[in-house]
Amino acid sequence: MNRPTPSPDARQQAPSVVAAPLPASPLLHLIRDEIRTQGGWMGFDRFMELALYAPGLGYYSGGRRVLGHRPQDGSDFVTAPELTPLFGEVLARQLAQALKETGTREIWEFGAGTGALAEQLLGELGDQIDRYVIVDLSGALRERQHQRLLKAHPELVNKVIWADSLPDGFRGVVIGNEVLDAMPVQLLSWDGERWLERGVSLQEPAPFAGAAGAASATSEPGEPLLQWADRPAPEGLRPPTEHPDAAYAPGTVTETHAQAEAFVATLAQRMVQGAAFFLDYGFPEREYYLSDRRGGTLMCHHAHTADPDPLTLVGDKDITTHVNFTGIALAGQEAGWEVLGYTSQGRFLTNCGLGEALARCGQASTAAEIKARAALQMLVAEHEMGELFKVIGFVKGPWFDAIGFQQGDRTHTL
Repeated sequence: MNRPTPSPDARQQAPSVVAAPLPASPLLHLIRDEIRTQGGWMGFDRFMELALYAPGLGYYSGGRRVLGHRPQDGSDFVTAPELTPLFGEVLARQLAQALKETGTREIWEFGAGTGALAEQLLGELGDQIDRYVIVDLSGALRERQHQRLLKAHPELVNKVIWADSLPDGFRGVVIGNEVLDAMPVQLLSWDGERWLERGVSLQEPAPFAGAAGAASATSEPGEPLLQWADRPAPEGLRPPTEHPDAAYAPGTVTETHAQAEAFVATLAQRMVQGAAFFLDYGFPEREYYLSDRRGGTLMCHHAHTADPDPLTLVGDKDITTHVNFTGIALAGQEAGWEVLGYTSQGRFLTNCGLGEALARCGQASTAAEIKARAALQMLVAEHEMGELFKVIGFVKGPWFDAIGFQQGDRTHTL
């Protein structure tokens, strides 16, 4: 992806320092009212859920453009399928193998963005699939997908469908490109003695003071401030690692990923037969919870810039974290999937034939060809997306030697 790269040590400020004014927007009124209803404190996972997905109000559900190439178009970040159509061409080789090996004829894409990847995969897979099912919570993005796929390709009207929920059972190949990183997380803070759960509370503004310094009884109250607030973590809520608590420095902040793991488990349980592939930025557990990674990985994206403060511009910017791929692997396995492999995006795409695509761009002469080659290099370069992004694959049914993991498989690191 081409979001500004989140820092692996995105330092979050102390609860007493972070405070952001709440403009009078419907989303912030909703958050403020729920905080008060819950006794003055809201877990960060709930805050993130509302900020991103509150019906009609959240970042992904409120009609924002979100995806695009430049701040001037009103977007905040761009993903790999928008960088070059060759991303979908190469990925399709793995999906074609998975369809054949599992004997299925459906693709299920979660978080389909602008529809760029769907368009690429539909063009490459053609008659190998009977249905292409998209599951996306964003009404605005679903409209863009509809325009891109059906208005431009009316022949797909009986092949592409949108689903609001999973059926009790399905057969097919799942693809999720940058979907796990946007699922709500719980935040944890270590104070040197115990783990605290970090949430959000309200700081009511002081009453307006008149010329004499006395509070005015007739002045209108200002909007409350959002601020970080910690409370003792519930029993068992701690980083999923064997590191002793004493290894963490006081002030360490990190994340746990219960919702992403529950999502993967639900997919695994409901898949009757098929395979699944998730591409995202993240680490195996032993790297994610390094004791010297003191600031966690939480990061926000707005107008193609990054910042670590989710309490400002609420509903107007993305909130994301890196993925704990060990937790994802365990969730899938415990729910009935078998891991096909795990590797870097650069290695995965190379295994799937990216070299051939690069060779075709080798004699690039036009501006479009030069741009395509630069985009492909970005997808695999270690200092760009090639190493930061990882790919994990699963199967339900007979295991097969997936081409994307044939060289450089890192499953042993999970």
